[in-house]
Amino acid sequence: MKDPRIAHAMGVCKKVVSCFSHTWKRKRELAQAQKDLQLPDHKLKTECQTRWGSRLAMVKRILEQQEAITRVLCRNTDRNRNISTHILSWQDIMVLEVIDKTLTPLAEFTDALSGEQYVSVSSVKPVLDLFEKWLKVEDDDSALACDIKTSILQYLQEKYHDPKTQELLDIATSLDPRYKLDYVIDEDTKATIKARLKNEMMNVSMERPTLTTASSSVTMCPPGGRKRKVTLGSLLKAAKGTEEAPAAVPEEQLVETELAGYLLHKPLDVENDPLEWWNTHKGQYPRLSMLARKYLCITATSSPSERVFSTGENIVTCHRSSLKPQNVDMLVFLAKNLKVQ
Repeated sequence: MKDPRIAHAMGVCKKVVSCFSHTWKRKRELAQAQKDLQLPDHKLKTECQTRWGSRLAMVKRILEQQEAITRVLCRNTDRNRNISTHILSWQDIMVLEVIDKTLTPLAEFTDALSGEQYVSVSSVKPVLDLFEKWLKVEDDDSALACDIKTSILQYLQEKYHDPKTQELLDIATSLDPRYKLDYVIDEDTKATIKARLKNEMMNVSMERPTLTTASSSVTMCPPGGRKRKVTLGSLLKAAKGTEEAPAAVPEEQLVETELAGYLLHKPLDVENDPLEWWNTHKGQYPRLSMLARKYLCITATSSPSERVFSTGENIVTCHRSSLKPQNVDMLVFLAKNLKVQ
């Protein structure tokens, strides 16, 4: 969002952080001011272009240490007149408070969507629905707050308006037992999603014929040559097998029954793991479980891949620039998956 008020406030914040990070004397004075004012002994944070949420973290820390920062800078004004440009005005403080109040509720959800150890793509639509409620302009909102909320909503709408993206999110959300079709209001869209699921389930059945149930023959003589004792049930089953076998159930009917049973199943609690649920019910819904493995592994953001690039950058340094590609792959894999006890 390009707003002169926000740009000016962010510029002053960066100057403040730079002012205290380049001299140990001001760091010592800040620590003493924190102690006198009974503020938390925290260091200032700066914005990093490659780190999500760093700007909001900087704003929060500046607001937290506002009194201590102002006290130290006012003492240094007599020695250095340029320090006066580093002092936040009341207008800047108001802008920072609006930013903090508006963006803080959204930060936790965006951080959760950036995870890589759990299902995230199916939660995009529920989170977007929640954002629309939170970012609704209220009567008591300031003009700046209204502009921020409107800009965020417009950005989200532009980002996810693509039909293919919407189709992917609809399918992924419907395959999550926590949500299913709860976040689809339009009945025509629900019918489209069901048709897409049925089509992909049919394709899975064609690719994996073993999903189709088939009756297995009864072995009257077990391995080892020892004759098994004939029971009444085995006799009845053998006699029934001589009769005409019932007609096979059409694959379309099996797909229809499986999808209907899944949608009617009791929804999973939102705090539970959908992957564990699918691992438990994969025998009950074999075709849908294959689709769940296909779609639920997608990450909601690019943060996981960016973390891998950062790990590779830490491994392939100027002192280790001659590593072979296969060795780099193995080292990155170990760095991301090896858990230190």
